[in-house]
Amino acid sequence: MGRRYAAKGKKKRKLEDGVASRADDAQELPPPEGDEGKGEEDATEGDETVEVAEGIPVLPRPVDGRKRPRAIFVLERACLEVGKVGKTMQILNSDDHANYLRKHNRNPADYRPDIIYQALLAIFDSPLTKAGRLQAVYVRTEKGVLFEVKPNVLLPRTCKRFCGLMSQLLQKLSITAVGRREKLLNVIKNPVTQYLPVGSKKIGLSYSADKSVKLNDYVAESSDDEALVFVVGAMAHGKIDSAYTDDYIQISSYPLSAACCLGKICTALEQKWDIQ
Repeated sequence: MGRRYAAKGKKKRKLEDGVASRADDAQELPPPEGDEGKGEEDATEGDETVEVAEGIPVLPRPVDGRKRPRAIFVLERACLEVGKVGKTMQILNSDDHANYLRKHNRNPADYRPDIIYQALLAIFDSPLTKAGRLQAVYVRTEKGVLFEVKPNVLLPRTCKRFCGLMSQLLQKLSITAVGRREKLLNVIKNPVTQYLPVGSKKIGLSYSADKSVKLNDYVAESSDDEALVFVVGAMAHGKIDSAYTDDYIQISSYPLSAACCLGKICTALEQKWDIQ
């Protein structure tokens, strides 16, 4: 009786199965059921935390034990108004909401939140502020809402993010620092004069003022014993109310934007106090 042989290809399949088994052993084991997708969830949660985290970063304050004079700014008639566009509350502006504003019988040219944004950047990006010589900034909107901006706040780098921050401020009435309870932006009660130092010199600036001065000389002649409060308009058209100002001056023969005007003020103060 002849010897029986296995069918052709069977041994080969067995070897292939063995190789396949060893290949399977070399592969990474799947994660346990409880941890499945944990890495993806962690990454997603991290991204969401960055997007929805409340608060804004702060600048380190200069450590200086000496008492030095510091400047105060009041920005009047800022174009910041919240409106419900679709299902969200947004700061209205002439670029994105022109049709919405015309529909409600409003002039789109009056809605310029970029003016106050550029004005604040001119102050907070100046060497004056970085040297710790800024005491406070107060902003009053066209609707009469008054809020304070602390000197150590780090403003958003884009106007869109700034508008989102202002929308949050006008609805929640305060914005705190990241990881702290310190209020960096805070809606406060009118009038602004109750927050100004006693004996401070309140200086209003306008192109329509009768008194024309050379700003560098005007600031240099001022006394360091009295706090200087500069009142500047942050609106597209018109002039500020000079009722509570002690002096009302014109610093240029040409109309200047709020950012340009504030830049000149900061430069004059830096020269007076020898800030490089």
